[in-house]
Amino acid sequence: MRLFGLIGYPLSHSFSQKFFTEKFEKEGIQNCRYLNFPIASIDELRAVINENPGLEGINVTIPYKEQVIPYLDETSETVKEIGACNTIKIIQAKLYGYNTDVPGFEASFVKELKPHHKQALVLGSGGASKAIQYVLTKLGIPFKVVSRNPKGVETGYNSITADNIGDYPVIINTTPLGMQPAVNQFPSLPYSAMSNKHYLFDLIYNPAKTVFLESGEKYGAVIKNGYEMLVNQAVESWKIWND
Repeated sequence: MRLFGLIGYPLSHSFSQKFFTEKFEKEGIQNCRYLNFPIASIDELRAVINENPGLEGINVTIPYKEQVIPYLDETSETVKEIGACNTIKIIQAKLYGYNTDVPGFEASFVKELKPHHKQALVLGSGGASKAIQYVLTKLGIPFKVVSRNPKGVETGYNSITADNIGDYPVIINTTPLGMQPAVNQFPSLPYSAMSNKHYLFDLIYNPAKTVFLESGEKYGAVIKNGYEMLVNQAVESWKIWND
């Protein structure tokens, strides 16, 4: 039995297990299972691998995309550059790290990108944020990282005002604010100063329309959630595991 899985904590929001279980059934892929491994500490990763000898691949989600790096034997150039990993391939007990958030996000994000989308805000500074920053840099879109506890060149939410929100027509939420079950949470932004020039992208897919997206849409913004990105990154993970 080929075994794949997801590590993170908590995993009540997990997309991956449902996606891969349905994929195996629909495509008649035999002898494959995908399990959730909710671990309260990244230190438990080795135990997960030891207790599941058939494990060939792991997806990594909040909060371990950065914390997992020291446990990897080798990493892709993308992981080296951004310092975040969300896909692991296991070969003879060695862990090889990749980042499929990058191609997953880029393929989804560019579909709604317009010429006037010249500057962005990236909400959050964790592992997912690093993948988004990498893509924006590749696309030549300058950005500011917004954090509750800003460090270095990051900025705080209180610096984003009705007067300057128009300077950032692209706003990407990489935080868990608004994710099930805390659906009433949302990033603190001057939504009423947004317009149809804005493009709001939320990495969250459950609920399909977060308060963040709803609030932007109310004032004319183009909105998109993270479902397509997750499908894209899962497909990329499957390619890596079977390469």
